[in-house]
Amino acid sequence: MRIDLHTHSTASDGTDSPAELVRAAAAAGLDVVALTDHDTVAGLEEAAAALPAGLTLVPGCELSCRLGPVSLHMLGYLFDPTEPRLARERELLHDDRVPRARAMVAKLRELGAPVTWERVRALADGAVGRPHIATAMVEAGVIGSVSEAFTQEWIADGGRAHVDKHELDALTAVRLIREAGGVAVFAHPFAVKRGRTVPESALAELAAAGLDGLEVDHMDHDAAARARLRGLAADLGLLTTGSSDYHGSRKTCLPGEHTTAPDVYAEIAARGSGARPVTA
Repeated sequence: MRIDLHTHSTASDGTDSPAELVRAAAAAGLDVVALTDHDTVAGLEEAAAALPAGLTLVPGCELSCRLGPVSLHMLGYLFDPTEPRLARERELLHDDRVPRARAMVAKLRELGAPVTWERVRALADGAVGRPHIATAMVEAGVIGSVSEAFTQEWIADGGRAHVDKHELDALTAVRLIREAGGVAVFAHPFAVKRGRTVPESALAELAAAGLDGLEVDHMDHDAAARARLRGLAADLGLLTTGSSDYHGSRKTCLPGEHTTAPDVYAEIAARGSGARPVTA
């Protein structure tokens, strides 16, 4: 089995619609794919309706979180999407995206970048985010690639045009995912190229709060980071996953570029009680 547990559609900052995404996953030879859009489950119904034969869809979401001074992402799988407390937090996270993006566009214009809010909003079919702003910057000739936007010069954390966002406390996120019958996995925990990462001691704190696993095999982790995370996961009794973090054409990674072991997926499916994997 080939299993990819981290992808994004146009419901957040991917470029494939949910239907296109599941077709791309099947074309890549995947047996299981999780749709984990940022702070929303809005794409799941379309993805399930378009699911090709032989492909299983894992309902999920990637929550915007913070632990101390560090922003991070928490993957939730197989939780009940109607559970009111978690649904309310997703709503708060989602609703903050528009004023934040508008404020970053305003800062960019003050810096002389000819980016408009109208174009950024048009690029975002779903939840607007920094990748949409970065795409607008490329279109306007400010930078040559999306990755160039994520620097201190522009919209990286702490950058000249960066604006903080509403983030859920990571320990609370783990608790809410678990209370909604879900499985909580810390996304790309050692992705240093994205900015500050949590200290290793924080992983033990999250594990004590109910964290199920760590995303280890990811494009933003080098060999040393993966080896260290596997050791920490073994010490803490955590599952280890692998995934592409596919965003369509917005990133260079492809579906199935990194995968999760079948026995780990089986354990995630067994632990999740708020929703079930969907098959065509």
